[in-house]
Amino acid sequence: MKKIIKKLQNNENLDSNEVLRLYDIDIFTLGDLAKKIKEKKFGRKVFFNINRHINPSNICKDICKFCAFSAHRKNPNPYTLSIDECVKIAKEAYKKGAKEVHIVSAHNPEVGYEYYMNIVKVIRQELPDIHIKAFTAAEVNFLSELSGKSYDEVLDDMIESGVDSMPGGGAEIFDEKIRNKICKGKVTSQNWLKIHELWHKRGKKSNATMLFGHIENRAHRIDHMLKLKKLQEKTGGFNAFIPLVYQRKNNYLNVKDFLTGQEILKTVAISRILLNNIPHIKAYWPTFTLNLALVACEYGADDIDGTIQKESIQSAAGASSKSGLNMNELIYQIKDAGFIPVERDSLYNEIKVYK
Repeated sequence: MKKIIKKLQNNENLDSNEVLRLYDIDIFTLGDLAKKIKEKKFGRKVFFNINRHINPSNICKDICKFCAFSAHRKNPNPYTLSIDECVKIAKEAYKKGAKEVHIVSAHNPEVGYEYYMNIVKVIRQELPDIHIKAFTAAEVNFLSELSGKSYDEVLDDMIESGVDSMPGGGAEIFDEKIRNKICKGKVTSQNWLKIHELWHKRGKKSNATMLFGHIENRAHRIDHMLKLKKLQEKTGGFNAFIPLVYQRKNNYLNVKDFLTGQEILKTVAISRILLNNIPHIKAYWPTFTLNLALVACEYGADDIDGTIQKESIQSAAGASSKSGLNMNELIYQIKDAGFIPVERDSLYNEIKVYK
């Protein structure tokens, strides 16, 4: 282990065997290595934004075993918002100070392709200044299948409608054997990466996620990160990597052994160490809890997402994030943890530093 630690301290690349051994490094050493990388980039800053999640529908053609949001036996309350309802939510959020709407929906084949594009079009018409982050690569794949359009055509339609950036959802874990068990029929890992590459070629930014803590193992996580790193070397289009902690309630995976806090923090630290070409590591508080997300900022994370105002997907599976967070409370908690809160926009330009 001393050889690996020494190589990391000297900013030397690890070979494939050494990368897999990162989890064997004790948590304090691993955390210290990641913290130094983070603080060299951002000091004690922790970023957040003022945002609002909009989930237009929970009716989904796919049956992902980890999902508690889509309408199925464990969530027998199907809904689809009208375009006017989506716009109303966005306008109310904007009045409360939101600078971003984050639009992610289930894959609802009943509403048609134009429904998705028109949500964005009307929000853009009504709120020309708000940043619209919309449609995961899984949704792009679904919209391509629904409409018969190519990925390129769907992405061009998104831009024409008013989408500014793409969220990172749908990545889950890239290993296809695992995907076949947890999200069969969803976008493949190869196509997820292809869609983001095409988006980046248009000069647009996106995020990347990884769902962990279910039936994957450490090697699967490392493989996932390295594939993202390789694409980032090619395009430079990822703003942030977001490791999402699997939520255990109301789904069909029946996971018995859940992640320890140490395993979560090690994963954050390793992501900061490996993904040195992706600027930000986000400890997404709805899946971490706010307290653990702030601890993760001592282990390489520099962002905890935002106020959200309303969160439906993770809270359906047991996360305590349904009502979002008050901005003053968020700022207080970041300061209380010994960090400098920084409000950012969706592309990580600093808006205000709270000292």
